[in-house]
Amino acid sequence: MPIIKKPSRLVTRRSALKGLAVGTGAVAAAGTLPGFVRYSQAQSSEPIRIGFQVHRTGIGAAYGRWYDRTTQAATKAINDAGGINGRPVEIIAEDDGTDPKRGAEVVEKFASQHNCDLAFGTLFSHVVFGSAPRAGELKIPYFVVSEGHHVASGKLNRYTLQPGITDVKSQVQAMAPFVSDNLGKKVTMIYPDFAFGHDHRDYFSAALEQQGGEVIAKIAIPPTESSFTKYFPKIPRDTEVIYHVMVGPAVLTFVKEMGEFYGPNKPEIFGFIDSLEAVDMASPGLEFLEGSYFWEGNPRYAQKDQSTYDKDYRAAVGVDDNGASVSDPKDVSTYSHMFGCWETLYTIKDGMEAAGYKGPEDRTKLIEAVESITDIPHSAEHPQGAKIFNGKTHQVFGHQYISKVKDGKLELAHTTSIEDTLYDDEVDYTTQPF
Repeated sequence: MPIIKKPSRLVTRRSALKGLAVGTGAVAAAGTLPGFVRYSQAQSSEPIRIGFQVHRTGIGAAYGRWYDRTTQAATKAINDAGGINGRPVEIIAEDDGTDPKRGAEVVEKFASQHNCDLAFGTLFSHVVFGSAPRAGELKIPYFVVSEGHHVASGKLNRYTLQPGITDVKSQVQAMAPFVSDNLGKKVTMIYPDFAFGHDHRDYFSAALEQQGGEVIAKIAIPPTESSFTKYFPKIPRDTEVIYHVMVGPAVLTFVKEMGEFYGPNKPEIFGFIDSLEAVDMASPGLEFLEGSYFWEGNPRYAQKDQSTYDKDYRAAVGVDDNGASVSDPKDVSTYSHMFGCWETLYTIKDGMEAAGYKGPEDRTKLIEAVESITDIPHSAEHPQGAKIFNGKTHQVFGHQYISKVKDGKLELAHTTSIEDTLYDDEVDYTTQPF
């Protein structure tokens, strides 16, 4: 397990910047140069520009729409409270088309054209893989709101961080005992054929084996597939549990066709809510999911023990108790993921304030300040729940939620501990040079 200290989450400027005497001294020395004071004063009134890499088009468009709404709501809340270091936050959005090549181009635009302080927001893992190397080359902090294990695996760079949402490896590690103990030991996995799906394939298979279970079939489906009936005959007859995690605009078709294929004689079903994000649970054809289970990063439906933090967050982002837009009940949110935008922006705020951030020259101070964060309490800034951030791996760990479909809604059945999600460190980014 990673060694994680537990001081207060709100690190002081002194503690966050400990060891930066050389850099701080250089800044102090620069203050004696002609024009430095005028520059600092000018900078103090300039907005902090955050480049928002958003999936407006492509297979991630449904997520992008709600990531945008959440980002705008969090920015408003931050600015209404005085901004960051007394400066307003400005969001500069660019559509990456959910495409890796365009993703790298967007990061470059943030750094070279828009003069952004950092880049933020990416969800789909293949886009993260395509964009993060360019962020490292440009030396611009890149805060992703994805779920892939790409950051914590050590495959990226010190400029890439994921402090607002947990990764697949931690999620499936926490889910496997529930699946094995309650649903069955022989599992067939159905997943999208790209990095995110491969993380599920690899890490759930290993976690299930540790519980005495076995993945007896692994069915990879192209993420742009529009019909799925041809894949279902590949499911072995002795399958006890179907584990599905699909993404993209055809997810409703996938679930409906699975229901048509099995009818009432279905195995146990455990899905990741990715298969039904932005989809109304009352949609015709989903009746066969009654009694099945889903992982949720954040419960879509307001639960009986709903926290005031969740209630206030829903109001801020315009989501009702059923997880849909308050202005259109058919416009269902991506509630299980979009909280990551809200929480990441508040982590950026905390890091900038701890670092005394003034501008791009302080980017490395910002990264080191965020690396110093450990405990993250459940709060208005972090409404999904308490978390632990591992500065070495740049990855956050938090509670996971398992919900059961009951009367066409998702009812929370189990909450994991944070400890259930921890795994051994695979990298120490803090040892890498900037």
